[in-house]
Amino acid sequence: MQIHVVQQGQSLYSIGQAYGIPYEDIARANELTDPARIVVGQALVIPITGSFHLVRPGQSLYSIARLYGTTIEELARINQISPTSMLQIGQRLYIPQMTKSIIDVFLYVEPRAATIESTVQEVRNRVEDLTYLGMFSYEAQRDGSLKAPPIDDIPEIAARAGVLNAMAVTNLENFAFSPDLANFLFTNQTVQDRLFENIVQTANRIGYSDIHFDFEFVRPEDRELYNTFLRNARARFHPAGLTLSTALPPKNSDAPTGVYGGIDFAAHGEIADFVTLMTYEWGYSYSDPQAVSPLNQVRRVVEYAVSQIPSEKIFLGQNLYGYDWTYPYPPVTGVAARALSPKQATNLAISRNANIQFDTVAQAPFFLYWDNNGVRHDVWFEDARSIQAKFNLIKEFNLRGIMYWKLGLAFPQNWLLLTDNFIVRKR
Repeated sequence: MQIHVVQQGQSLYSIGQAYGIPYEDIARANELTDPARIVVGQALVIPITGSFHLVRPGQSLYSIARLYGTTIEELARINQISPTSMLQIGQRLYIPQMTKSIIDVFLYVEPRAATIESTVQEVRNRVEDLTYLGMFSYEAQRDGSLKAPPIDDIPEIAARAGVLNAMAVTNLENFAFSPDLANFLFTNQTVQDRLFENIVQTANRIGYSDIHFDFEFVRPEDRELYNTFLRNARARFHPAGLTLSTALPPKNSDAPTGVYGGIDFAAHGEIADFVTLMTYEWGYSYSDPQAVSPLNQVRRVVEYAVSQIPSEKIFLGQNLYGYDWTYPYPPVTGVAARALSPKQATNLAISRNANIQFDTVAQAPFFLYWDNNGVRHDVWFEDARSIQAKFNLIKEFNLRGIMYWKLGLAFPQNWLLLTDNFIVRKR
């Protein structure tokens, strides 16, 4: 696969000619709403075998070969040049398809009663690309029972495709993550035992293989209590044939205070069978406009995580959405940024004829536009370039895989590049 960024004056037809493929193939791969309309700065995935590299200043066959995990001799042979050739800036080199690494893919699904039919269809469309499907969420109650989501036949669809079903258990209470509820469950042994028993019974009845705790805003003073809770859970779940996983916030140090102080990365790495890093939400509903998962910040979290947890237990978290912020910034109370999928963001840029820019530090696309009332909007989202940067991070740190939040947000380029970069493991 090739990632192509649209330049001034280009059309889908001319881009297709440049790569020797019909423009309809490009439109189909990227699920373009109107193939006649593209915008400067838009990233397109070109469905070809291998890719092309344009030589940049200071690059040599040696540095390019290292970049793509091949040899000078192989690169020279494929491009029919001498291994000692001096490269020209802008020279196009063909890069053959590299050997794919094998990873796990974890995707959250959050079914709602009002949209369950479309959710079921989306699950059918995605299961071939998954290792785990995480059902979000079973809310732990103060009597040890569980408030279940409307699951329909989603677990059966996943299981038939060889996907392992994960049961996400949360400390959500009254539509918010509750540190009080978490503390209650940690400290009341009777309720805790009843909760674990209900989890096991539900897992056996529905067919869940993994119990995935997503407890958020745990207080710093409850850190050891949470660790003990997880050890108790593992002692109950493993004999029942269930694995245990946890969702971790984007920490980059072991600061024992603050909103993430209750989460002990080293302990989770020792107790859990695997963990998912929630490496997103730097840009969020009430923040200043910025990338949701800037690569420089994500890298810091990964560097810290691998210092505390075996890399083969770590999933990199990835958002399947962006935000449209309305001036003034940060948003005034009650006026939140609007979430939108990468496909919706690209269509918005096209409809507003807004050139898409790219932040090379955050490795994220963005654009500005003014609405019909003359009010400024800033949109940050994900595209082929930003997701490829995350895939490269997974390879660099030999992580177990990638976790997506969440199903239902259209990002066709992600799924194309996922299967171009990796083989998805079925366990």
